[in-house]
Amino acid sequence: MTTLKGKTLFITGASRGIGLAIAKRAAADGANIAIAAKTAEPHKHLPGTIYTAAEEIEKAGGKALPLIVDIRDEAIVKDAVAKTVETFGGIDICINNASAISLTGTEATEMKRWDLMHSINARGTFLVSKTCIPHLKKAGNPHVLMLSPPLDMSPKWFGGHVAYTMAKYGMSMCVLGMAEEFKADGIAFNALWPRTAIATAAVEFALGGDAMIKGSRSVDILSDAAHLMLTKPARDFTGNFIIDDNFLYEHGVRDFEKYRIDPTRKLFPDFFVPDSATPPPGVVETLATTMIGE
Repeated sequence: MTTLKGKTLFITGASRGIGLAIAKRAAADGANIAIAAKTAEPHKHLPGTIYTAAEEIEKAGGKALPLIVDIRDEAIVKDAVAKTVETFGGIDICINNASAISLTGTEATEMKRWDLMHSINARGTFLVSKTCIPHLKKAGNPHVLMLSPPLDMSPKWFGGHVAYTMAKYGMSMCVLGMAEEFKADGIAFNALWPRTAIATAAVEFALGGDAMIKGSRSVDILSDAAHLMLTKPARDFTGNFIIDDNFLYEHGVRDFEKYRIDPTRKLFPDFFVPDSATPPPGVVETLATTMIGE
């Protein structure tokens, strides 16, 4: 399968950024997109709402269903999934993109911030996946995709922000466990993670402004990688932790310059990329020695 035409995607956090980019790439094929996000009114710092996202998705060629969803609320999630099934006839793909971040050490992490990260990242991913699974079992080529990192237990990923790492790895543990649990049902569970910082409004606002954006890649690298993953046969492609550029290189992509926001600037490496995930030829020269957020 090379197209998502007619497929229905339930995407959390799809009002902007990476979630919206993946939605628009699928929409270009003629997919149906349920936009499950909290932003119904414009945020003072971050552009985009579920309604502006719906307009962009339909302009790209898809059908959109904007849904006000707080993935911490079980009743709201269940209602959103039911509305998606009622509108489009089922769910083929679930994408867990919504996430919360706080790069603070243990003593500086307030428990309300710990609770927020874990309730969105780990619990929210588990809840949304669990709620979609009965419908995915009926789909022709069902996929669940987490925007989460490989499970690399190196202490360097924990020392500076143990609370965030625990929450983010919670998403990845859903991949590890559910891929095995639902293997016989033919549902693919996979994770996708960027090698570098990605240029989103949230990154610009929270992690370093314009300088961070110039040292980032565009959201297109993740939407291209996600599209390739979601069109693979689900029974043969599950339990994988994918780094975006390695995966694209394996599938014939050689031009990674097109994804750079500013080709004159070094790219900030992202967290959680294992040392064993060697960059594709030519990419290592473009990476900075300073990591995202440092």
